[in-house]
Amino acid sequence: MESIFHEKQEGSLCAQHCLNNLLQGEYFSPVELSSIAHQLDEEERMRMAEGGVTSEDYRTFLQVISNALKVWGLELILFNSPEYQRLRIDPINERSFICNYKEHWFTVRKLGKQWFNLNSLLTGPELISDTYLALFLAQLQQEGYSIFVVKGDLPDCEADQLLQMIRVQQMHRPKLIGEELAQLKEQRVQKTDLERVLEANDGSGMLDEDEEDLQRALALSRQEIDMEDEEADLRRAIQLSMQGSSRNVSQDIPQTSGTHLTSEELRKRREAYFEKQQQQQHPPAPLSHPRERPTTSSGALGSDPGDAMSEEDMLQAAVTMSLEVVRNNFKTEGKK
Repeated sequence: MESIFHEKQEGSLCAQHCLNNLLQGEYFSPVELSSIAHQLDEEERMRMAEGGVTSEDYRTFLQVISNALKVWGLELILFNSPEYQRLRIDPINERSFICNYKEHWFTVRKLGKQWFNLNSLLTGPELISDTYLALFLAQLQQEGYSIFVVKGDLPDCEADQLLQMIRVQQMHRPKLIGEELAQLKEQRVQKTDLERVLEANDGSGMLDEDEEDLQRALALSRQEIDMEDEEADLRRAIQLSMQGSSRNVSQDIPQTSGTHLTSEELRKRREAYFEKQQQQQHPPAPLSHPRERPTTSSGALGSDPGDAMSEEDMLQAAVTMSLEVVRNNFKTEGKK
């Protein structure tokens, strides 16, 4: 829609914007419209300068615009007048309309094969479909607008020639200039507030994120250390249990004469228990296939890699053996 001429509102020059948007060019200036107004009598010019909203002022502005359009051979006819209504003309068959409410004037014009609202209070031209045009004009009348049909041949313009060949689509309707200014002002305020917050923090927001990452890393590190400490404590407990089993057994047995076992005797009984356990788990091979099992210097049976006992099995065996020794000692003491 860049080819469409659209003057935006400046001051109280809506009559100038209305005429220029209708003719699609800078045809009238405030000086030229003032010259037309001077052709009116003194009383009419005074009422126009006051900018009131009485019926006399309305007729004054209407007369100025009508005289300006006569230069181009154009005239205005009231849309809802009985004379025009008797013609029963469909609005889409017209070429343009001028709408007025109090002191504001704006143009609705057909360019090519499409209708556009060229209100100077909008940020740009607003596309109006053929089916919506009659409803749009009826709505304006309900809001108190006076609508005039522009009769005559409008001057040629680039937008009309271009839109005869193509049709345009409008994804977003233009906003009122006041709404756009308010939105821009709000955006500037929000930007200023954000900059103020950033200056006050002086980058502390980034530091807070870094500090949180550091705290999480320290927490994970402490968890790993605690797990390592627990594993070390467990290993030490197993080792102490195995080392102190013989001492605890001998201490728990009543210290009567003839019942004390030396550490050497306890070691031999433990070896004998292990040997018995190994024989139960691995019975001797048939005589036709003799198999010797070498022993270690401590008397414990050697084994293949598959016969190796885990540390947990060794601990369980030691506890069981110790309990067996205690029971045997109690039996011996009882016989005595």
